[in-house]
Amino acid sequence: MFGTAPMKLFSCRSSKDLALRIADKLGIELGKSSVTCFSDGEFQPCFDESVRGSLVFIVQSTNPPADNLFELLLMIDAAKRASAYKVIAVIPYYGFARQDRKDRPRVSIGSKLSADLLSTAGVDRVITMDLHADQIQGFFNVPVDHLFGSAIFAPYIANLKLSNLTVSAPDMGGSKRANAYSRHLQSEMVLCYKLRKKPNVIEEMSIIGEVDGRNVVIIDDMVDTAGTLALAANMMKERGATSIRAFATHPILSGNAIQRINDSAIEELVVSDSVPFSNTSSKIKVLSIADIFARTIQAVTDNQSISTNFVF
Repeated sequence: MFGTAPMKLFSCRSSKDLALRIADKLGIELGKSSVTCFSDGEFQPCFDESVRGSLVFIVQSTNPPADNLFELLLMIDAAKRASAYKVIAVIPYYGFARQDRKDRPRVSIGSKLSADLLSTAGVDRVITMDLHADQIQGFFNVPVDHLFGSAIFAPYIANLKLSNLTVSAPDMGGSKRANAYSRHLQSEMVLCYKLRKKPNVIEEMSIIGEVDGRNVVIIDDMVDTAGTLALAANMMKERGATSIRAFATHPILSGNAIQRINDSAIEELVVSDSVPFSNTSSKIKVLSIADIFARTIQAVTDNQSISTNFVF
């Protein structure tokens, strides 16, 4: 039983700030670990305290560079070899998740490969948030606790008390997520339909639904280049939207993304701290997911249900 094994929380380097916040919520100290780096770029993580017989949680988002994923794999392997009772990977942002199928010939399915690598390393359970596609859970042969950003975003939106609220998805793939928010907030919903020439390049976008005089919130799982968000927001503003806000769990924000946000019609972009980034925009607000991960970790440790962490 998990309840008889001591629980310890560790972090890889990229997600240490979030891990410290989770540890604070749990009322524990973050476990001691270190990384030896070699001159050629090779690195070797090490636990600096015993984990024998412990329920070990390792926090790390696996956004690029690939070193983030590989460091997590090495930490899992080290924990198993140090006789940890169970090893649970806490992956706030599961990287390579956009590669969830063969959408053209002769390409890899990166999210399945990542799942296989984690299983091979010896992970016993995965806790993650807002996967790019729900079916990625099926790529694992171990339990996956899939949390949702709605736990922090839905109350925030409700507290705004916006009249004439309309929820929008930036593409058809996000329609299920937007519909869930729309039903919970009892609002109207519109969709954006986009065609891509290639990754991160939009060829055409159209809006399905009415936004004139509406306060629009755009819901997505991640914001990368912000091209989709900026284009959708600008089109909605041209069609008479009163205000546009965007909510995205994972702030990848690559390239000129922050500048695109600043130059767009978006009044506010609300994100989580699942991925560390340098926030230089007054338009971007960060809400912490430390509390929901702490409550989930505690529930897993105590063999309790985690469904109470879900808003909808």
